[in-house]
Amino acid sequence: MLIKPLVRRKESLTTVPETATLEEALKVLEESGFRCVPILDETGRLFRGNIYKMHIYRHKSRGGDMTLPVTNLLKNATKTINIQSPFFRVFFDIKDLPYITVLDEDNNFYGILTHNQLLGALSEAWNINISSYVLTVTSTGQQGELYQMSKIIAKYVSISGCMTLDAKEENFVRRTLFTLPAGVDEATVNLVVERLEKKGFPVVEIDDLQNDRILRDNDTFTR
Repeated sequence: MLIKPLVRRKESLTTVPETATLEEALKVLEESGFRCVPILDETGRLFRGNIYKMHIYRHKSRGGDMTLPVTNLLKNATKTINIQSPFFRVFFDIKDLPYITVLDEDNNFYGILTHNQLLGALSEAWNINISSYVLTVTSTGQQGELYQMSKIIAKYVSISGCMTLDAKEENFVRRTLFTLPAGVDEATVNLVVERLEKKGFPVVEIDDLQNDRILRDNDTFTR
């Protein structure tokens, strides 16, 4: 999945030039309401780092010189991804950052990808308008198990989405979340659960997206 459609382009962003002073940068941050903004070079093409409001406040409270260049307190200079980077790399790079800086093919500043934009993209797979249930199925993580589980489910209903958790070598139990499309009835879910467990794949949780509830060992579903 390309990240380009999710990126907020630099034309719509608040930034500060590397020639700005700490006092000027603080004014920009206070007026914009942002806790952090990108620092760009004089041409507006190269990303230098981020400037955080709290770091300027701390500097000021300690009697620091506010006429110093904003680059004196820049952070995250190397925290960037390329516009062509794989979607899943974002999860490893963004972590505690308010956003991850995105560079274009020439390593020029292209824009930013925020946590909200990232979560919004993921939430589309769980949209209640297009989904009905999410089945959490456990397995040992052996080769071919994902294929087997998918084959069982696909025999009775389409699969809207699939996500695997606990994918580490030290984990002996792996959870796979299968999202079913809207319109699936309880009888079909009953049947799918029955077939999965018959083949040795316990269904430990069922999320009813339409009614915003979690079904666990519920009489409605025959285990």
